[in-house]
Amino acid sequence: MKKPSGDTAASARQFSSPCFCANLRRASRAVTRVYEEEFRNTGFTGATQYHVLGVVERSGAVRQRDLGTLLDLDETTVTRTLKPLFEKGWLEHEQGKDRREKWITLSACGRQQLEHGRPAWNRAQGRIKRALPEGLWESMLESMPKIAELSESA
Repeated sequence: MKKPSGDTAASARQFSSPCFCANLRRASRAVTRVYEEEFRNTGFTGATQYHVLGVVERSGAVRQRDLGTLLDLDETTVTRTLKPLFEKGWLEHEQGKDRREKWITLSACGRQQLEHGRPAWNRAQGRIKRALPEGLWESMLESMPKIAELSESA
């Protein structure tokens, strides 16, 4: 049996798994930590809140179930994710033509918060892009949505 080395962090960096899922999850955790570090002093709890505001901004107004589809999240997760954004006043509900239908829109405060977070987002993006070999950033941005589509056929 091989004895563990004294520097487990270095050992972890050197350990390479042939499992795509394991490597992607490990990379995802690292990427999440980078975004959380950059968003730490912005009022966002992480990149997800920033991303949701950005999706709502680009959509104009969106029904909650449609937002779930855009974010590829189940209804319960969408509700849990939106709750603090409504509490902070970053998102608002607008009544639809049907009284049962509610549309989610970005408030003026939410638009300001999105702008406030943009430098943090840019820094996180830059840190990750600089860590990747030339050309990989663009390739990954193109490939990841295709991988995400696999969940539609699962």
